[in-house]
Amino acid sequence: MTAIPLTRCQFLIPFAEIHSEIGGPTATLLAKFKLPTSLQEKADHYVPLLPAVRFATAAQQKQGLSEIAFRAAQRLSFDHLSDAMRVRIRHSPTLLAALEQMCKWAPVEDTSLQLWLEPCDASVKISSRIAGTQGISDLEISQWLQNVFVLHIVRQFAGANWMPKVIAFEANYKPSIEVQSLWPHTRFMSGQKASWIEVPLQFLSLPNGDAARSKLPETERQPFGNDIVSVLRLALPSYLDEGGPTIAQAAEMAALSVRSLQRKLALAGLTYSGLLEQVRFNNAVKLLSSTETKIIDVAFSSGYADPAHFARAFRRISGCTPREFRERARSGQAEIDHNSTRSNDDRL
Repeated sequence: MTAIPLTRCQFLIPFAEIHSEIGGPTATLLAKFKLPTSLQEKADHYVPLLPAVRFATAAQQKQGLSEIAFRAAQRLSFDHLSDAMRVRIRHSPTLLAALEQMCKWAPVEDTSLQLWLEPCDASVKISSRIAGTQGISDLEISQWLQNVFVLHIVRQFAGANWMPKVIAFEANYKPSIEVQSLWPHTRFMSGQKASWIEVPLQFLSLPNGDAARSKLPETERQPFGNDIVSVLRLALPSYLDEGGPTIAQAAEMAALSVRSLQRKLALAGLTYSGLLEQVRFNNAVKLLSSTETKIIDVAFSSGYADPAHFARAFRRISGCTPREFRERARSGQAEIDHNSTRSNDDRL
């Protein structure tokens, strides 16, 4: 569990789209809650969950919307899950194996998301909870997405039209008549110990007709740590194209004072400027290695003020220019590991 719950920008995008489509000032509202104002092409980046929930709540209230979470959930599909999650589901031979992978890798979607299976008579509850958020209002906004992304995983085995008989929310939430009419055969429950959908126990043995033949790697690195440095490494990339947060903004994001943040970073052998430079470098490496983004755009997307500054900083850390790195990457000669770059403070 990370100190501050983070969610993928992918899950914020449909709320922003709904708000924009009815003429709402989306960029202004995102900025109010200290969220990145440009979300496109950031689907796999992370933002703090609670400001995202507050943004969605404010969008619903200010524009007179109803059931914004349900409407946003309706726009999501299996393909909106992270690559890491989709690959593991597609490699799973049965629904049970897929759900076990889902429970293990749920933090890839929301870093504090806990998922587990609870047998109950002839059914199994696929339960979820965001750790550390108990008692916070309006969490049905997140819980709709939690339940719907589980629904899409079950549908990979049970069919595209399958609907759960029961869908439950941890929040004290009652769906509108409109929602209930769209899901007429589903019973809704609220105020539960966790959010969950109910699946027949016999479904667990359903085979995956599209399961990939190759095996997943035997050993895999867990995606996230449980410290403030890990939280910031995940959250900062979403804000780089806007210059990157100041240390005061990063401290606020982490619910710490500036001095407390500096102390925690010092214990990890880091300064905030050094951490931010690492994050910028790692973002640039990713773009140079896996996209055709122009180098000038890589510089701006990584938070550098100008390409010349970017080139100097990149050479200082990697020993080569961005262009040289890209050429080596294309020829298979570049082997800069993201983990190894984390020890580069003495070069920053």
